Amino acid sequence: MCDACGCAITGTVTIDARPVAASHTDHAVLTRLLADNDATAAHNRAHLDDHRVLAINLMSAPGSGKTALLEATIDLLGGEFRIGVIEGDLETENDAVRIRAKGVPAVQITTGTACHLDAHMVHEALHELDLDALDILFIENVGNLVCPAAFALGQHRNVTLLSVTEGDDKPAKYPVIFRASDLVLISKADLAPFIDDFDPTRAEAALRQIACPAALMTLSAKRKTGLTPWLDWIRNEAAAR
Repeated sequence: MCDACGCAITGTVTIDARPVAASHTDHAVLTRLLADNDATAAHNRAHLDDHRVLAINLMSAPGSGKTALLEATIDLLGGEFRIGVIEGDLETENDAVRIRAKGVPAVQITTGTACHLDAHMVHEALHELDLDALDILFIENVGNLVCPAAFALGQHRNVTLLSVTEGDDKPAKYPVIFRASDLVLISKADLAPFIDDFDPTRAEAALRQIACPAALMTLSAKRKTGLTPWLDWIRNEAAAR
């Protein structure tokens, strides 16, 4: 939780019509901030539902390949679905620039000191997008295996990437984010032959030991291998909307 990790929630939010500064030293205030976040997330989801937009929240540690996965997904599904992206990073617009180069609208959220996106940030970003022109919205959360799991954004599904370069014990070490996942993707599979401390079987066992029932898929965005199950999962989720 954020009252233990030292990050900063959005600087000021409105609770009961009063502006309140985010403070991790007051547990009662933090509890109310999270409740306010949940209310805003519900509003975001209703807004997305009204426009029939599927929202997928991508979470992972830094460098697990979220942006590369989005680029490959846009290449393969861009002619089938109208895609938009919200990018979350502490600083820079680097990832949003990469996505826009694919001809896809992307809104960059720079969080400053906050190591996660929250519903208020996403709410503001939604107003920068033409939702009537979208079928699918990907939200690339800040690279972090702790806080993003605690903050609802209004998304319909959570997808967590687990890179082969991270080690297969990450689900055991960070159970909250993996339990919150609707799908887990083992990414950078092209590097597996060069990594001797990642075993997909052990990774899946770690997931099941924390009572995570999510489907597990293995892929390489760089080589565009193993992407068919991922693309079919997106198609099924879009159809369900």
